[in-house]
Amino acid sequence: MNPQKKFHLVFSLVMGAMMVFLMTFVITLVNLGWVDHFLAAWAKSFLIAYVVAVPMIYFVAPVARKISQQILGMPSV
Repeated sequence: MNPQKKFHLVFSLVMGAMMVFLMTFVITLVNLGWVDHFLAAWAKSFLIAYVVAVPMIYFVAPVARKISQQILGMPSV
């Protein structure tokens, strides 16, 4: 695997973990409140969302980057 593809994969894994950690925590807290089974419910939400988020980031981030460059009139890198 070339360094750029390896970077993109690692970036997707790290970005997915950070985003999913925060978003599932907040949404689970909003929906359930701080109940006895909060951590179990949050962990289940995290695992499901992480499995969905990482491939989405991996495949959608390049598209989002290109769209953003077009909106700002920047050359493609």
